[in-house]
Amino acid sequence: MASDVPLPFHKLGRGNRILLAFHGIGQDGASCFRPFEKMLGERYTIYAFDLYFHGLSWGSQSGVVTKQFWVEQVRHFLETEKIDSFDIAGFSMGGRFALATLEGFSERVNDVFLIAPDGVSEHPLYSLASRFAPARGLFRWSMKRPDAFFKVADVLQKAGLVNASLYRFTQQVLNTPEKRQTIYNSWVHFRDLRFDISALYQKASINNVSIYLFVGQFDKLLKPTAVRRLADLIPKNQYIQLKSGHTQLVEQAASWIFALFK
Repeated sequence: MASDVPLPFHKLGRGNRILLAFHGIGQDGASCFRPFEKMLGERYTIYAFDLYFHGLSWGSQSGVVTKQFWVEQVRHFLETEKIDSFDIAGFSMGGRFALATLEGFSERVNDVFLIAPDGVSEHPLYSLASRFAPARGLFRWSMKRPDAFFKVADVLQKAGLVNASLYRFTQQVLNTPEKRQTIYNSWVHFRDLRFDISALYQKASINNVSIYLFVGQFDKLLKPTAVRRLADLIPKNQYIQLKSGHTQLVEQAASWIFALFK
């Protein structure tokens, strides 16, 4: 069980509405959601969290983050900050935390903005590396000794089995021991945040929650097919394909949301 140390957060904007925001892997809340502050800071007060093993939270948590634990963390935060109703935004890895928050507090949520979200489906490689003890051991070993990993990735890229942009992204996020440890911690410790998307959508619908799903047309890290399960459930005008890769999606989504509420 993770410790009960509250998550650090960055308070951005000064709007009347509240937005809880969860960043992607290798990021922190402030840098990830600065575009939201710029575009939406008059509408929202944004609580951009530093998720476990990231930003100011680095090293402050241990153990698997369960849904029950997460709900208690959010409940404590809402009580402390005296927040009744709120919106949610989640980018990439933060999608798991956005979905877990929606599942736990759907009766208090108005709008949800999921930006290339993790957690709608699960890649077989993630399942293998995080859910089985022997594979976790191999995963840990490869993160500590990455030369073999990079050699295999290089062969796959040259053979055309791995997209060149995804290969470059992998090199960037795994090029230091600290980054590799972050990847390992995130994959392993967040593995219990799994969702029945149909049941979750039904729960959201009963509570009149609007879910907006953003994907990047040129995103090689999370392709639109990875979120098809949710895209098929929500209204078509709430499924937005942006002409963007993965790293520019938050900024482009902020512009789209600004136009939505203008």
